[in-house]
Amino acid sequence: MKEKVEVRHHNAITTARYEYSELQLDIFFYLLSMLRKDNPSGVYEIVVKDLSALTGKEYQYNYLKKATEEMGSRMFEVSTTKSYKQLWMFQRVEYMLGEGRIEIEFSNPIKPYLFELKDNFTSFELYAALRLGSKYGKRLYTLCSQWKDKGEIPKTTIAELKRTLSLRDDKGNEKFEKIADFKRFVLDEAKKQINKHTDLYIDYKLEKLGRSYHFITFTVRQQQLAAVLPLSASNSLSGESTPKDITQAQYENARQLLDMWNIKRKDLVDQIMSSKAYIQEVNKFAHQLQTGKIKVEKNIAGYLLTRLGLKA
Repeated sequence: MKEKVEVRHHNAITTARYEYSELQLDIFFYLLSMLRKDNPSGVYEIVVKDLSALTGKEYQYNYLKKATEEMGSRMFEVSTTKSYKQLWMFQRVEYMLGEGRIEIEFSNPIKPYLFELKDNFTSFELYAALRLGSKYGKRLYTLCSQWKDKGEIPKTTIAELKRTLSLRDDKGNEKFEKIADFKRFVLDEAKKQINKHTDLYIDYKLEKLGRSYHFITFTVRQQQLAAVLPLSASNSLSGESTPKDITQAQYENARQLLDMWNIKRKDLVDQIMSSKAYIQEVNKFAHQLQTGKIKVEKNIAGYLLTRLGLKA
């Protein structure tokens, strides 16, 4: 069973200006999770039922086709001190009719930003990224992930952040022009989702220049990822006995949380996983950790077992 899947891409992609929908970002992140350094020129495959099992969403092929079509035509704008590049993601996308598979080849110019990472990369959790329900939440999650070891994203202008999120073009046209709308529909919603569903806890501060807000700073700290999803249907625990009135998702989530917190002694695991009350308490405890309602700096396993009235 996999506790987590780490996804990596070049920092230039993290900060690049591009506009993908929520569905397109899910496809992109899922593909990133399958990349192999020894196979940069190969064909990568999306099995639709596995993607569906991972996200909990059903996918109609006409929507997938539209999504990959637009991904192929939308560019990544990558700026460095030496150049400005326009990059496109795919060389080929092929739907294998009747097989539920999509074969994908990446374009050659984008490959160095996916495979030749060295130390200049952003890593983030696939499960967390897929759980976020908005494209702005997904993009801000990857941006904050780049700076999670530093604790803070360097101060930038609101205009530059909007350009990164494709909310502002080079002519100055922008969406959510009023700062109240930008906060409500982008910043606050993304912050809420990230803090609830990911391994990061973020906050932001706006700073004025004159009478108007001009700068933004994000603070970032790591937290326990409360819920972990199975990578594919093959990782399901459906063969085990689920207590009455406990859903399979609640059961699997609690089981993987025990594993993540290194509670692996068989008698303890069996005792917890056979009890509706214990399973509910494990999930409740994880949610409280995630949202900051309780803080446990060390020995999460010992704290939880004491809370459950069990001895390690």
